[in-house]
Amino acid sequence: MSGTVSHRMLSAWLREVGVDYVMLPARPSSSGPAMGASLSPQDVERNLLPSGAAVETLDDIRKELTDCRRCPLCAGRATVVFGVGNPRARLMFVGEGPGSEEDRRGEPFVGAAGKRLDRWIARIGLRREDVYIANIVKCRPPGNRAPIPDEATVCLPYLSRQIRAIRPEIVCTLGATALNFLLGVEEKITRERGKWRERDGVPVLPTYHPAFILRNAARETEVFEDFDLLASRLRLPPAK
Repeated sequence: MSGTVSHRMLSAWLREVGVDYVMLPARPSSSGPAMGASLSPQDVERNLLPSGAAVETLDDIRKELTDCRRCPLCAGRATVVFGVGNPRARLMFVGEGPGSEEDRRGEPFVGAAGKRLDRWIARIGLRREDVYIANIVKCRPPGNRAPIPDEATVCLPYLSRQIRAIRPEIVCTLGATALNFLLGVEEKITRERGKWRERDGVPVLPTYHPAFILRNAARETEVFEDFDLLASRLRLPPAK
């Protein structure tokens, strides 16, 4: 593809290569091209649409997942656990997958691990309703195991679309599974927690999963350090 392409040509080309949606950047520029303007091939490679394009909402994404049958996890689920919280949250948390209680209630992080996460959120002066919480996969893996790559591959595009729809200032990954699948790496959480990363222009801070801390309470002070970093980046008042 060379020269410039019109919006119509770009849309046709994206459909031809199997792309049925393209999300806007996390913080669009007011100086971006208007609807119908010519786009360079570099714009296409960065997955940009003209500034007049419709922005996808969480409800748009949720409708697609109401009766999802895209991977074998659908066979054992009670419900699709889409995500919960403020659709305009400044801070978004990403875990690995629903457990049995989450599968029953249709909401992520509602068991013992969820209560611990709520305490961490409250520690920096926020409520569960202020943030957004989602998982790498939306259906419960058997036996509450971690998602496998094939399952994560199917669900990750939906998580990416959630992030683009919410446009958080920060994403905090909970545990090694969320860190590695979201960022496409293979790292140990004990080495990477508290280190700022980035995905699609959004700062990402990994920390421990609450379930890990329930088994390793002595390491919770490290989580407090990580949440202090979140609060500082968001310019929240210091934890009390």
